[in-house]
Amino acid sequence: MGIQERERKMYRPLRRAGLEVIPNAVPEGMMPFVAGYGAEDFVGGFSHRYDTPRLVERLNEDGYRLALSSGLFDDRREFLVQMPQGVLTHRAANHKLHWGPRVPPAVWTRVRLLDRWDIMGRGAESAFLGIHAGHPGFAMMALDSSVFVSASTGEMGVDVVAVSRPDRSENILQFLEGFVGRNDTDPDRELQKLITVWLAGRGPRAEHCRPSEPMTTTRPH
Repeated sequence: MGIQERERKMYRPLRRAGLEVIPNAVPEGMMPFVAGYGAEDFVGGFSHRYDTPRLVERLNEDGYRLALSSGLFDDRREFLVQMPQGVLTHRAANHKLHWGPRVPPAVWTRVRLLDRWDIMGRGAESAFLGIHAGHPGFAMMALDSSVFVSASTGEMGVDVVAVSRPDRSENILQFLEGFVGRNDTDPDRELQKLITVWLAGRGPRAEHCRPSEPMTTTRPH
């Protein structure tokens, strides 16, 4: 896939949602995948049912407050968002995850939040940050790895959580170490290799520390 196709199919829809893509600007050494965190890793979060009045507006408002309070943005409102390596949409990737062949692992892309934005509406509707408006699905990371923000849709509503220092969380590190050692369920070999390289670059586990005391957050659905 060429640069022009990626610009037309992915970057333009994201720009309409208020995210300007900054190509080839991801800091070195970013952890490739985040999973396995627990409530003790949270530094904030919220949940809204699908029948919440003004759902998209509420999601945007609370999402922005969470981004500010957790430190997702740098001083230029730049951060990372996980995007497919091609132009596979969030919906298509989820379908392939359960029903089709493996797809290349998503990669971090650097973006800047513009003055006018609509992440939970137009962003989710773009199909790269969710299924459709009001049904977001994305992973975001601060440029210094200090916070990870995840949005997911369940049966009843939307859950958004912020995780402190995912690169130092014992829960996450243990999950990743277990994932790279799995052989019985045909895990994603390419992702295993990426995680193995990242873990090897971190040094001894003794250097890891637990995150600071978390803030109270709404229980996910």
